Amino acid sequence: MSGTKKTAVKRKPVLSRESMYNIIRSPVVTEKATLLGEKNQIVFRVAIDSSKPEIKAAVEGLFGVKVMGVNTLVAKGKTKRFRGRPGVRSDVKKAYVTLAEGQSIDLTTGLA
Repeated sequence: MSGTKKTAVKRKPVLSRESMYNIIRSPVVTEKATLLGEKNQIVFRVAIDSSKPEIKAAVEGLFGVKVMGVNTLVAKGKTKRFRGRPGVRSDVKKAYVTLAEGQSIDLTTGLA
């Protein structure tokens, strides 16, 4: 036996432009998200079943920036009442995307 180790190769997910738009739903424009812009972080609502590598590939592909890291969270839907009847809001997944130094995304302009 030679004793060589096999190392796992990290592969970047290959996404079509359509699947990128399906992963990245919308930017989050709140007071907290705006303050995170000073730390090179952008917040997006993303598809509930998307993974961190897919989110990273989608942001890099759509906006042409270098992503350093992605943190995600799933905000559970609240129980609300509508006309006296109980209902439940849908769960929402958010992605906090950290951009490389000197990179930025202008959310005021639309995508082509």
